[in-house]
Amino acid sequence: MNYFSLNKKTAPVSFKEAVINGLAPDRGLYFPERISPLSKNFIDNLDSYSNEEIAFEAIKQFVGNEIPEGILKQIVSETISFDFPVVKVKENIGSLELFHGPTLAFKDVGARFMARCLGYFNQNNEKEVTVLVATSGDTGGAVANGFLGVKGVDVVILYPRGKVSDIQEKQLTTLGQNITALEVNGVFDDCQDMVKTAFLDKEISRTLTSANSINVARWLPQMFYYFFAYKQLYKQHPNIVFSVPSGNFGNICAGLMAQKLGLPIRHFVAATNVNDTVPEFMKNGEYNPKASKATISNAMDVGNPSNFIRIQELFDNSFELLKSGLSSFSFTDDLTRKTIKKVYEETNYITDPHGAVGYLGLDKRGLKSDEYGVFLETAHPVKFLDVVEHTLNLKLEIPDDIKELFKKTKKSIFIHTYDELKAFLNA
Repeated sequence: MNYFSLNKKTAPVSFKEAVINGLAPDRGLYFPERISPLSKNFIDNLDSYSNEEIAFEAIKQFVGNEIPEGILKQIVSETISFDFPVVKVKENIGSLELFHGPTLAFKDVGARFMARCLGYFNQNNEKEVTVLVATSGDTGGAVANGFLGVKGVDVVILYPRGKVSDIQEKQLTTLGQNITALEVNGVFDDCQDMVKTAFLDKEISRTLTSANSINVARWLPQMFYYFFAYKQLYKQHPNIVFSVPSGNFGNICAGLMAQKLGLPIRHFVAATNVNDTVPEFMKNGEYNPKASKATISNAMDVGNPSNFIRIQELFDNSFELLKSGLSSFSFTDDLTRKTIKKVYEETNYITDPHGAVGYLGLDKRGLKSDEYGVFLETAHPVKFLDVVEHTLNLKLEIPDDIKELFKKTKKSIFIHTYDELKAFLNA
């Protein structure tokens, strides 16, 4: 399988090269040259396969023969070694819980898959690779955990100072070993711009790659969620609408890829906080990125979502086709808090701020009588302890792993500018 740059100013590359490069030399995101739908018989009988078998079938064409089949199966098995339950919230609404991995966030899947792929590709390489990643919250912890101790790989994580939750910050600043956290005086978009600039800076001596969802090995495994949810539901609820809390739009883009592979998903909703670049685009077809705003759903605080260009490619860059398959709405912090409270009072189910935005997306779009709505609960509510406990006036039970985190000492390096990042990478 080859991958081309969506800027279309550079030659196609292999899966291995796309993973190691992260971003194409022309600053474009990589996209697969072909997408071959899975067999109808496989989709129709999804519940007769294990999650490992489903995930392997979904991903294998995108890896090709660059990782031996037996090793790829092992990578997949290790990537998804936890649960992905759809929990009933109302008669026609369920929550797809994606927080049962080691860092209690959906990004564990992509980070674990990419770490294992990169570890395989780099196993006989004497030169170390540096994974450079920007995070608005959960990516940093998932990447740090996924790559911890991986031979030949250093990880440098940029995060915006004061704009991630306490638990998120602990997860990316306390591991040590091959993990370094850089605390940036700015917002997530500043961190992401620094990362993209570093990739194209020929004066940086390290071999750089990215573990943001711009990297194909982080983006594509997120397809697994949608297959697993469909497997649990389709016999009783064949017409599923997914509402995805969306920041950099990698997760929902992977869902649309699953649909492209033949998964018969009825509709997608991209639910955002007040960072409304895509909802505004969906009104008039004009894409106007803007500076991101800090919210209580901080993992979605993105003003210029990188993966939206991939979504447009999936719809042949047709605005009319895109509108037929995707809706997008934005919601305020005030409404998010009210929804956390409303859902708990009506159903006894506790959402985190991102899940609450996903729930709002279903409510705004509305469900037809034959549809079943699934919102993605992308992080455990304890990762947003202050918001959830204050909103619901209750105390959440803290998992033992999180209790241990608070005993650890934060270690980070504070930077203001790209030149400081460059100096650190060249040190």
